[in-house]
Amino acid sequence: MTKKKILIVEDEMKIARLLSLELEYEGYETDTAETGKEALQKIKSDSWDLILLDIMIPELSGIEVLRRLREDDDLTPVIFLTAKDTTLDKVSGLNQGANDYVTKPFSTEELLARIRACLRTVQKQPAALNELRTEDLTVNLYTREVQRDGTSIELTPKEFNLLVYLMENENRVLEREQIISHVWGYDYTGDTNVVDVYIRHLRKKIDDDFEHPYIQTVRGVGYSLKVKGS
Repeated sequence: MTKKKILIVEDEMKIARLLSLELEYEGYETDTAETGKEALQKIKSDSWDLILLDIMIPELSGIEVLRRLREDDDLTPVIFLTAKDTTLDKVSGLNQGANDYVTKPFSTEELLARIRACLRTVQKQPAALNELRTEDLTVNLYTREVQRDGTSIELTPKEFNLLVYLMENENRVLEREQIISHVWGYDYTGDTNVVDVYIRHLRKKIDDDFEHPYIQTVRGVGYSLKVKGS
């Protein structure tokens, strides 16, 4: 059986070396990169089954490396490694398309379990489970591609997460507080009007050029994604 290849992007070389030894002992093939630029070079010059990516690395942050990776439609699974444990970092990473997030210090057993789970999900998950569909509107949760009636629609990470939440709750009225808690995080302290702003952006992209508008306003309550005839 061909060994799975894992790229370890970590500027603390003692940690990188330890991870490399542990992963190779478990039967993986590994390589390391110390900076964001070096990581991108190795990502482009070879194929990887999974990338372990520290957020706080020199030259380009892990978030920026991942953003560029996904911009190039590279769907290689990415697990973030970071000493930072704030909700903002987690949300930012996941919004950019990270598959998982492990906070330092972590146990080797935990990381290995996350790696195995991530690889299983990518290999075995049927394409249909990665897709949400409401009539002519489709969202691929893995590639983050959105289409309506065959037309591709570009969304920002936050717009994408908002649309996914609406589609997951099709025909259900969602209060602004529910939307904020799910899309922005439970510890968001800004104005609830942010929901109205993003709903307007989303409507322009998925509703304005089509006969049936999906996003409906329920006055005094919130919003709902309604199918025809419902």
